[in-house]
Amino acid sequence: MIDSVSDKAWKGDRLSKDEALLLWEKADFYTLATLAHHRRLTLHLDPVVTYVNDRNINYTNICTSGCRFCAFYRAPGAEGGYVLSREELATKVEETIALGGTQILLQGGMHPGLRLSFYEEMLRFIKELFPIHIHAFSPPEIVHLARMEELEPKEVIGRLQRSGLDSIPGGGAEILVDQVRESISPNKCSSSEWLAVMEAAHELGMKTTATMMFGHIETLEQRLEHLLRLRELQDRTSGFTAFIPWTFQPGNTALQAEPATAMDYLRTLAVSRLVLDNIRNLQVSWVTMGSGVAQVALQFGANDFGSTMIEENVVAAAGVKHRLSVDEIRGIITDAGYVPRQRNMAYELIDSGGASSGG
Repeated sequence: MIDSVSDKAWKGDRLSKDEALLLWEKADFYTLATLAHHRRLTLHLDPVVTYVNDRNINYTNICTSGCRFCAFYRAPGAEGGYVLSREELATKVEETIALGGTQILLQGGMHPGLRLSFYEEMLRFIKELFPIHIHAFSPPEIVHLARMEELEPKEVIGRLQRSGLDSIPGGGAEILVDQVRESISPNKCSSSEWLAVMEAAHELGMKTTATMMFGHIETLEQRLEHLLRLRELQDRTSGFTAFIPWTFQPGNTALQAEPATAMDYLRTLAVSRLVLDNIRNLQVSWVTMGSGVAQVALQFGANDFGSTMIEENVVAAAGVKHRLSVDEIRGIITDAGYVPRQRNMAYELIDSGGASSGG
């Protein structure tokens, strides 16, 4: 049975839930690597690994969600809570552009006092000053704003889009199974709400990414359910540009678990490449796994090295502080046998060599 499923995966045929689970549980490590890398090569013929030069800007850490896995947030009124001033925001964006950055990832907490107008004004402020792509506001933030304003999420997205929002990151997905979400993030949007936000964004012509945070209380079957729900939505909309699985970091959080091993991460990455046959790009997570594992991940189905992360605060709050410069990222990619190329959010190549559809 495992041989026939492996053969099906090699040919690029769509895997069923049972077939994918069989590979995940029974296929040996090197078989999974071989299958995932073969699939990666069929999607991306050129020996290129892409990356994006950007900065994660957390405009506030004040949040009412209280997720058990988060070491970054502060409850309303707690010491250490902040909202960035316009001057601080402008300085961060200016520094990003000076370092060759082409976009900012703008995310914050579910702040109870910031209304939709605050976000619209923040977007307009940035766009009036800087020619930069704004990749911002994950689905939980959108749902939070929709509830506060008594609007449909699609209307909230439309207003943000008209104010300067270019794309939406896939944060807040965790595991798209409500049984898991109710345990680790009971105050955050449901799995169906997360998917509905992404579908609404896609309907408005906006591209988004998708993520999965794993290695806590979920089972392999629940990880697989997450992947299949993404695949189903992508079949309808084709709006996801990339998938980014990353491992839970337990330091300084209320959710204690043994950190996922490198082998578990790589197996998960490989199965993701095989299951998500309609999402072209798969990104490594060097921020959580380190540069060495991330380099190996390029042989497990990944074709993108992710962000340079000029600034990153959320994972760092859990005590994990991997840092890489652009030159280091390019060197790691080159040493793995690939050509490093800078891209934008749409996976168009933007460095020397001209703009083209990249991966």
